[in-house]
Amino acid sequence: MAISPISRLSLLPRLPRFLSSFTATPSAIVAPEAPTAVKPIIDLGDTDRLFAAEATGRLAWSLATMYALAVGPAVDLGIAVMRSRAVMENAALRAAVMAAVRGTVYRQFCAGEETEEASETLRRLWEKGLRGILDYGLEDAEDAGACDRNLAGFMRTVDVTPALPDSSVSFACVKITAITPISLLERVSDLLRWEKKNPSLHLPWKQPSLPVLADSSPLYHTPAAPPPLSQEEERELRLSHDRLSALCHRCSEANLPLLVDAEYTSVQPAIDHMTFSAALEFNRQPHPLVYGTVQAYLKDSKPRLMQAVDAAERVGISLGFKLVRGAYMSRESGLAASLGVASPIHDSIDRTHACYNECASFLLERITTGGSASAVFATHNLESGKAAAAKAMELGIGKGNQKLQFAQLMGMADGLSLGLKNAGFQVSKYLPFGPVEQVMPYLLRRAEENRGFLSTSTIDRDLMRKELKRRLKVAVLGK
Repeated sequence: MAISPISRLSLLPRLPRFLSSFTATPSAIVAPEAPTAVKPIIDLGDTDRLFAAEATGRLAWSLATMYALAVGPAVDLGIAVMRSRAVMENAALRAAVMAAVRGTVYRQFCAGEETEEASETLRRLWEKGLRGILDYGLEDAEDAGACDRNLAGFMRTVDVTPALPDSSVSFACVKITAITPISLLERVSDLLRWEKKNPSLHLPWKQPSLPVLADSSPLYHTPAAPPPLSQEEERELRLSHDRLSALCHRCSEANLPLLVDAEYTSVQPAIDHMTFSAALEFNRQPHPLVYGTVQAYLKDSKPRLMQAVDAAERVGISLGFKLVRGAYMSRESGLAASLGVASPIHDSIDRTHACYNECASFLLERITTGGSASAVFATHNLESGKAAAAKAMELGIGKGNQKLQFAQLMGMADGLSLGLKNAGFQVSKYLPFGPVEQVMPYLLRRAEENRGFLSTSTIDRDLMRKELKRRLKVAVLGK
């Protein structure tokens, strides 16, 4: 194995002793020093330290819930019941289902029904050294009235943050699908895709933004030229931009960056267009206010990320991204199959992991070189977390650097969250909240899209089980 110049210098003081060993008697020969063990960046071995702030009862309940959610048939049955109109339209059955959901998956993955309850959950996390991302659990809006009501909900969430411990809230978040009608996002996305095919197309409503589609981006959603937006649609689009701008202003006043969630590919171009348009207005500081989201399971995610960051640097703005693997695998694959086209998602989980790590490495390198990029690595994958942390340390990025953060969903990958926190990195838990009925789509998505994760990833369960056994031994034997 080659020895670096620095290592050679460190050997010079030992050289006389080393040379004398060749003429010494056998008993005088000095044995080689044992190699020093390298401490892992993310240490999950000490469960006592890892779960020091977790009550035994809560730890045991979480372990039991995680085991239950790892049983595929049970999860499938639960999803079928929650999707059954016959069950959910019967008042008595619906009440029973809601009670069961509230006591299990809701308690595991959600922070509470109202802002006060969610705030208390966030305070408990803060005491453990973790930050929180408050997410008011709203889904797709169908009309302008719903969009306005949803915006008010997002605004109220931002408004509660000054009453919480300083720096305990890392981000606000918004779903563009909650403040813009879905049908309009589909129309705008169609026109942006058609413009990609025909660059000479004039879109009079298009605001200054950054490129949202790469040459490798799938365009199969738009097989023919879509009609232009009507005057009413253009008016509604302006209102949607105004809603996002109003929320950005509120976040700016609260000094709270805003994460914009990603959605399915049929509407993502419009979401990116609105996100980047807001970034041009609000990201004129070294640290971005508006963050977009990149889903690494999409084949075009890396080129879209790279071109957006390059474009942002050319126009002199900062740009932040939350990097995730993706949450609509079933929907995307099903739609592509129905149209007889290739899926936009990578063909294997290994390729998705590789793409995630490549995107993370790209963002970290841009942070190091003084570029405008900032990153939130939202991952439940231990290896990706280790790789990003190791790369950051290799590049000399300080653990307190505001341009680098990690995040995991509440109720998932707690071992990774606590391990990263103990290593000194900034870590947040994503805290959805709202009435059970309101966050039901989120819970269904967690159950469906994370079925594989919950059934195959045993790391958290193993860590919890190990710590509970340790506590039991201490309680019984006193050691």
